[in-house]
Amino acid sequence: MAATECFLLAVMSYDRYVAICHPLHYPLLMNPKKCAQLAAGSWLSGIPVQIGQTCQIFSLHFCKSNQIPHFFCDLPPILKLACGDTLAHEMSVYLMAMFFATVPFMVILASYSKIISTILRLPTVQGRTKAFSTCSSHLLVVVLFFGSASITYLRSKSSHSAGTDKLLSLFYTIVTPMFNPMIYSLRNKEVIAALKKVFLQTQHHGSL
Repeated sequence: MAATECFLLAVMSYDRYVAICHPLHYPLLMNPKKCAQLAAGSWLSGIPVQIGQTCQIFSLHFCKSNQIPHFFCDLPPILKLACGDTLAHEMSVYLMAMFFATVPFMVILASYSKIISTILRLPTVQGRTKAFSTCSSHLLVVVLFFGSASITYLRSKSSHSAGTDKLLSLFYTIVTPMFNPMIYSLRNKEVIAALKKVFLQTQHHGSL
C-alpha cells in the first residue's frame, strides 16, 4: 500500500504537470485509457517486490520473543526479532525503500519544477493564484506522506526506537489517508459553502 501511494502521488503530480503546462493537450495525454494504465501500474508495481521480501522474512530464524513492538507487521520491527545476521535483509529493505521513495519523488520534483516555471510566467496574479491552489493540496499530502515514510525507513538502524517508529508509521498509514479527503475536498467551492452553512447554522442554534 505504501509503494502504491508513492507511485499514485507521482502520477498525480504528472497529471498536474500536463494540466498546467500542456492544457490544450490534456484530453489527449490523460485520456481514460492512459489514466487506467497509470493507476493499474501504481497498484501492481510494488506487489512482486513485497512478495519477495515476505519470502525472505519466512527464511529467517526466530528464537526471541514473538511479540512485535508495533501495531502492524512491518519489516524493520520483524527483523529485530530474528536471530543471526540480518544485515542482507536490512540492506534489502533499505534499498527497496530508497527505490520506492526516490523514483516517485524525483518524478514529483521534476513535475513541480516545470509547473512552478510555467506558473511564474503566467501574465495575471489571478491565474498564478489559481494554478498554485490547484497544486497546494497535493503538495501538502506529498510532504506529510513522504516526510514520515522516508524518516521511518531511511534512518540508520541505531536511531530506530519502537516508540518513534510507531509514531511515524501512524502518519503515513493512518493520519495522512484520514486527512486526504479533507485536504482535497477543501479546494471544492461547494464543500466550502456547505461547511460555512453548517457552521452558521450551529452558531445560530447555539445563540438560541
